[in-house]
Amino acid sequence: MSRILIAPSRYVQGQGAIHEIGLHAARLGTKALVTGGKRALVACGEAIQASLKEKNLSCVQELFNGECCDNEINRLVALARKEGADFVIATGGGKVIDTGKAVAHAMKVPVIVVPTIAATDAPCSALSVVYSDTGVFDRYLVLPHNPNCVLVDTSIIANSPVETLVSGMGDALATFWEA
Repeated sequence: MSRILIAPSRYVQGQGAIHEIGLHAARLGTKALVTGGKRALVACGEAIQASLKEKNLSCVQELFNGECCDNEINRLVALARKEGADFVIATGGGKVIDTGKAVAHAMKVPVIVVPTIAATDAPCSALSVVYSDTGVFDRYLVLPHNPNCVLVDTSIIANSPVETLVSGMGDALATFWEA
């Protein structure tokens, strides 16, 4: 029986890895749409901007509205196109990461995902879970490939709320049985 590994093109993990995002982003484009929730942007927004600038890349940063839904995906696609973004960086939990992957897919551009919590398996998957504006499950958006880069800064994960780490442990155990 054959086995197959389906994974992101690049997986980067380590303490302080967020300060290296410009190095990985430089392979993908010249201007990023950076989106994330409030906590995620506080945790790593400035470091992302500084690292991109160090590699002569620019970005526009936009707060994620909280739901991976068609309206949010379309809003971010329109903003990215207006600003001339040629790749996406999504930072935070599962919903913003799924939104970032969907935005990149709609635009046919690369995506870097930066999880800030351990309680999600969205970073490495070739799938976005899309909901209605009110948070009701709508559909799975199956993507043609996994993210171009997953960057996990273990310092950010370690400083996330304890509840998210515990939730991540439970999710990992559940995923073992699902798989």
